[in-house]
Amino acid sequence: MGLSVLINSVLRRYADLVGKKRSGKKRNSSSKKGRQSERRSQSSKQAAAARSGGGRVVITHSTYLPGLIAVLEKLAKFPKIQTITPAVISRVRSNAPKFRLRVSVPITGGYKLIARERKSAQEVFVITELSQQDLENAIAQILS
Repeated sequence: MGLSVLINSVLRRYADLVGKKRSGKKRNSSSKKGRQSERRSQSSKQAAAARSGGGRVVITHSTYLPGLIAVLEKLAKFPKIQTITPAVISRVRSNAPKFRLRVSVPITGGYKLIARERKSAQEVFVITELSQQDLENAIAQILS
């Protein structure tokens, strides 16, 4: 009996704290509907951008190779590129004095790229309808 009283007491205190944070206001359904329609319009804008030739760069990490994001944003503007996602950074033995970006292997729906600079390498995943040769040409055009 003592344990259930303690649990109920803790639950009541938690409910009081949560109630203070919300300051007693109830969410009304119109604001919820507004947020849902806002999300829908954002996703439809992204889909329209992908169809019109503009892809998106997914920012997921706090660390990137220097200059990588600027190059990826230029690449995302090419037609038929939907999503570009930078991934794992690793340390490598060989030195690449200048920034390089090359196509590594095909993946489902796109390609894996390797970005290199100095002693670091970063994987980049590109979801695209472009062929490997077209993607390599787009990268060469950006880097030149």
